[in-house]
Amino acid sequence: MEQIHAIGRRKSSVARVYLSEGTGKITINKREFDNYFPSAILRYVVKQPLALLDVDGKYDIKVNLYGGGFTGQSQALRLAIARALVKINAEDKKALKDQGFLTRDSRAVERKKPGQPKARRRFQFSKR
Repeated sequence: MEQIHAIGRRKSSVARVYLSEGTGKITINKREFDNYFPSAILRYVVKQPLALLDVDGKYDIKVNLYGGGFTGQSQALRLAIARALVKINAEDKKALKDQGFLTRDSRAVERKKPGQPKARRRFQFSKR
């Protein structure tokens, strides 16, 4: 099997994933997976599609990850891994889609409007 490439996005984060057969080693921006995501919850989020299909130790994953914060990056990475797994085996698509791992979460920060302190917040109204 050659390398499989997939992209995942969330908020302002972009994850480019290269999946190949191996021992389950995950490298993010040339750093160890456990060092990059110190939180156990974020590591769990990233590994959800692998755990669902029970292929946790089957593939080596190399990731280029940039933009956003830890949460957005972990969710972008989850989407990219799920998309790569579908490219490998199309029969897994239904299981991943039912769990919501193939859905791009399009919510992003709303822009600030001119003449207002924030996106929706207004300055206090003064009658007199």
